[in-house]
Amino acid sequence: MTPVYFDNAATTAIRPEVVTAISESLSEQYGNPSSTHSFGRSAKALIEKARKSIATTLGAKPSEIYFTSGGTEADNMVLRCAVRDLGVKRIITSSIEHHAVLHASEAVAEEYGIVLELVNIDEQGYIDLKDLENKLSRVSAPKTLVSLMHVNNEIGNLLEVEKVAQLCKTHQALFHSDTVQSVGHYQWDLSKTPVHFICAAAHKFHGPKGIGFLYMRSDVHLKSLIVGGGQEKGFRAGTESVHNILGMEKAFTLAYQNLAEEKEYVLSLKKRFIDGVKSRLPEAILNGGCGNFDRSTYTLVNLRLPITGDKATLLLFHLDLKGIACSQGSACQSGSNKGSHVLRAIAADNFPSLRFSFSIFNTIEEVDYVIDTLASYLA
Repeated sequence: MTPVYFDNAATTAIRPEVVTAISESLSEQYGNPSSTHSFGRSAKALIEKARKSIATTLGAKPSEIYFTSGGTEADNMVLRCAVRDLGVKRIITSSIEHHAVLHASEAVAEEYGIVLELVNIDEQGYIDLKDLENKLSRVSAPKTLVSLMHVNNEIGNLLEVEKVAQLCKTHQALFHSDTVQSVGHYQWDLSKTPVHFICAAAHKFHGPKGIGFLYMRSDVHLKSLIVGGGQEKGFRAGTESVHNILGMEKAFTLAYQNLAEEKEYVLSLKKRFIDGVKSRLPEAILNGGCGNFDRSTYTLVNLRLPITGDKATLLLFHLDLKGIACSQGSACQSGSNKGSHVLRAIAADNFPSLRFSFSIFNTIEEVDYVIDTLASYLA
């Protein structure tokens, strides 16, 4: 039995070229980038080259890219520092955000006594833009930060990011988007999209874990959340993880060099999966907007299965025994038995649901095997 890995929204396999880049860096670029000798200068030069490469692809300035440990840190930086440093008195977010945003917003609201508002969503989990506009246009509205993710990590819904950005610009609100499921999978031109902050995690696009970045527009000035050093232009203290930064740069470069071809391939896997569901599992339900190819990411499907009792309890265990790796809710919530807050918010938690997420390393044969396994289990 060959294992099938369909949990790419949780993390992805590292490309071989990325492993090589990391290995070479570990053996050759071991100088501390803050050191002024040649070893340090060499490491620093490579970091700045990576920063410029990433910025150029995103339509940003190199000075607007800050390396972090990943998306969770970047989200926390924005939410906390915007309140502390920019006088934000209100955060508008949604009930289906990743906990890196939702829990951070709740904590900041409690600590600083600011207002936290949740924008309405429809029955599929799409953001109600009219409700957002109403909230932003209130008379005497306080200084506001809007935080809405581009791609929902559980149900795959796409945010109309351009429309949200324009609403925020019109009403002079700051706009932060958790783009962890988006960067490396969708094109961005930050010179045209008026978003103030986005973030990325390399392990979502076949890079290493423990490294990511924050984009912060040049006209926004936050102070450091982590202190004790002058790294990242004084914004994030701590010795840079050179090998991880170079690994991320390689993964990022390859993701965008091959984006059109790889997107088409992964989309074909999703379409095959949904076709299999409709023909072999007609009672199954596609959660949220994941069945809408125009309004959801091409990388995942969230499937609700109308089963109860022992079959429901043992579903994930059975798939694991069959060598199939997928997710019941978000892997970021592992260890929690509270269920998915996203599915609960759209009233889709009455039966067990599974998230299947695909990558370039998956095959049509794997899709067929998973559908066959599910059909046999439900028979």
